[in-house]
Amino acid sequence: MAEHNMAYVAFDTSKLHNAVAIAEAGRAGEVRYLGEFENTPVATAKLIRRLAAKHGALSCCYEAGPTGYGLYRQIKRLGQDCIVVAPSLIPRKPGKRVKTNRLDALSLAKQLRAGDLTAVWVPDERHEAVRELIRARGASVVDWRAKCQQVSSMLLRLGRHYPAKKTWGKAHMAWLAGQKLEHLEQRIALEERLVAVRQARESKTTRLAVRTAASGSAWSRASSSLRVSSRALSRTSSLAEAASPSALTRSSTADRRMKARRIASCRR
Repeated sequence: MAEHNMAYVAFDTSKLHNAVAIAEAGRAGEVRYLGEFENTPVATAKLIRRLAAKHGALSCCYEAGPTGYGLYRQIKRLGQDCIVVAPSLIPRKPGKRVKTNRLDALSLAKQLRAGDLTAVWVPDERHEAVRELIRARGASVVDWRAKCQQVSSMLLRLGRHYPAKKTWGKAHMAWLAGQKLEHLEQRIALEERLVAVRQARESKTTRLAVRTAASGSAWSRASSSLRVSSRALSRTSSLAEAASPSALTRSSTADRRMKARRIASCRR
């Protein structure tokens, strides 16, 4: 009886509006498009309460995407079932090229009722917050590398080549600071780019690495079930340490010592 009273609601989400379709229970149940609603907590709550008052239990779904998991959590707090669907696992008819919000919502509602959709795992809010920190850490590393490449490209155009192999350590930074360029404009450009490199490394990469490691430690203590993601955080902070100039210098020194020991052993 509960299955007969259930309605299946599908959302095609976007930044400002959600296209909503509903499929009533049973193979012959009506499938209709309800229209587009504002993508706000107030509008969503009003819609869910209205549909629940009419149909009783609701089973909702929407595709995983850039809008995140806020809609999922709100529907669950309202006491209704919801899944976030893996877009790559949604059955598609071959040759179907017409794609609109209305058609997508109707198709999702039918497939939800038929049980053809595959749900993705939805992280809790703390887990998602840690993911954001990891993304920020990764973005800062990409930003730092891009700024380093800008400096290297400029010097390559000017025919300036760093003689050693290890770059972006203390020795390399000292070499860069000691470059005497002919024109004032070139000196200003190089100086500004070096400032950008230092800011990206110190203000973003190093600071975020420390905070990422601290967050990983607190997070792993809070729940032992999250150790896999905590290890990912530890690897991320290790990458930050490895990318720091002091780590590069230590690595270079260790390499030289190892080579010296190998040469000495061969001479013996």
